[in-house]
Parts: sequence; C-alpha cells; structure tokens
Amino acid sequence: MKSVWKGVISFGLVSIPIRLYAATEERGVALHQVHVKDGGRIRYRRFCTADGEEVPFEDIVRGYELPTGEVVVLTDEDFADLPLSSSRAIDVLSFVDADSLDPVQFSRSYYCEPADPDAKPYILLRDALERAGKVAMVKVALRQRESLAVLRPRNGVLVLQLMLWPDEVRVPRFPFLNEDVWPRPQELQMAGAYVNAMTGEVEPDELVDRYRVALEQLVEAKITGHKVEQPPGPAQPGGVDLMEALRRSVEEAKKARGEEDRGKRSRAGKRAVATSTQRKTTARKTSRPQVSKKAAAQKTSTKKTSAKKTTSRR
Repeated sequence: MKSVWKGVISFGLVSIPIRLYAATEERGVALHQVHVKDGGRIRYRRFCTADGEEVPFEDIVRGYELPTGEVVVLTDEDFADLPLSSSRAIDVLSFVDADSLDPVQFSRSYYCEPADPDAKPYILLRDALERAGKVAMVKVALRQRESLAVLRPRNGVLVLQLMLWPDEVRVPRFPFLNEDVWPRPQELQMAGAYVNAMTGEVEPDELVDRYRVALEQLVEAKITGHKVEQPPGPAQPGGVDLMEALRRSVEEAKKARGEEDRGKRSRAGKRAVATSTQRKTTARKTSRPQVSKKAAAQKTSTKKTSAKKTTSRR
C-alpha cells in the first residue's frame, strides 16, 4: 500500500507521528468508452472555451465563477497560504461515545501506521480509547480540504474515518413525514417477530457483489463466444395484505433458519417426557395390591356374624 498522508496526532502534549493508508478499495470490472465500429478508445480533449485551443495539464488551475460570469483564478500558491492548522497534524477536539455519532456523516476510512520506531505513544492512545469505549473527534486536512473525522481502534490499529460537516447532511423533506399514519399494534408485533426471526449472522455467500460476478461472467462469455443465460427475475409484488405479508415473512424467515425443525424436535421431546411420566404413574398404580369387591363383601359378612355370636352369648 502507498501512504497518502504523513503527519502527527496531537494527543495532549504528546505528538504521535503516523502515516495514513487507504483502508478500503472499491472493486469492479474496468470498462472503457470505445467506438462501437472498431473498439477504438474514446479520448476527451481539454480545451479552453475562450480560444478553442487544447490546454496542457500543467497550465490548468482552479477558479471560482462569479454571478456576473467573471472567474477568480486560484493558483497552488493561493491554496498554500490558507491557514490550515490541520495540514500536518490531526487535532483532537474531544472524546465521545461512538453511539452518539450519526453514521450518515461517515465517509472514507484510513489506517494509521506509527511512523516512529517507538510505537508506545501510538499504542497508549489506542489502548486508552479501547478501555474507555470512546472515539476521538478530530480535524484533519487531506488534499487541501479540512475535514471532520473520528479516530477509533479497530483490530489493533487506529482508524481515521472522515466525516461530513453537519451542514453537508441534507434534511429529509418528504410528504409522508407530515401524514398521520400509524401502524396497528398487531402489525408492529408481527414486524417485531420478523426482526427477531431474522436476527443473526449474515451468511458469507450473501456478502458477495453478485452484479460484479455477473459482469465478469458476461465478459468471459463474450471472450469465449458463449451465450449468456438470463436468470429469472424476482416475483412481482401484488396486492397482499400487510399483516398477511408480515406473517408469511416470519414463517419464511423461521423456515430458512431451521427454527421450525428445532421447534418440532423440542415438541417431540416434550411429548416423549410426558408419555414417559404417564407410563411411570400407571405402573405405580398397577403395582399396588387390588382387593376385589367379592372379597370385601365376604370380610364384611364375617365381621357381622362374629358380632351376632358375641351378642347371643351375652
């Protein structure tokens, strides 16, 4: 990996020299614009709209257009004179809970590598953040632009994650937000059951860019001259009742995760235990000595006869 920035993290009175490396990379199939007749690459000329002449890259600078149409030209020297205290330092503003940050503000991420042979200050900051369960709100200037960012530990490395400024996040303004629509308790309960049924780890085969895979297969098929098979599309949604759709979703989610089979095994186990208990109770009752009605009657008659004899003797 190639370093994209070099500077220091200002941690109180401690300066921690670091280098930044891009932590992510977007992968895809490289496609170019070409001429359909002969496959020739399409090139674009950088030309000046004022004189129509092509302009070399070294003669191109940036400019700000005024409402009148006039342009204020800004050179590299102008940008170099801007007061950016964070041009070579990551300034810590405060330490906050990670849950207090709005993920919609998160942008690109960079790994921070210690640039000093003595990595103890770096490890000290990393471990202090982990122990406190906090992240550091910082400011940093990358590519002549100051950005808000967070500094947080991840897998033993400090990660710098750029953020958008609060005024760069758009406020959602949609008509349905002003409508008085509330789900019924039964619908909320069923939706909650679906969430519970789907709670768990995502299967690895779902974490695949299927579009990129299909595009690679398309290119390979074009190379080999094979026909590309078109997979069937998803079923089109119809006019299904919300509760019915939620109920089916819960059933399908449970079935997909094998909860139905586990439930059947559990119920079968309970029935087996109940049957075993019933058999034991029946066996205990059966093992007790039984006295027939005839024997009991004979006993009673014998007692009465003995009582009569005793009375007559008296």
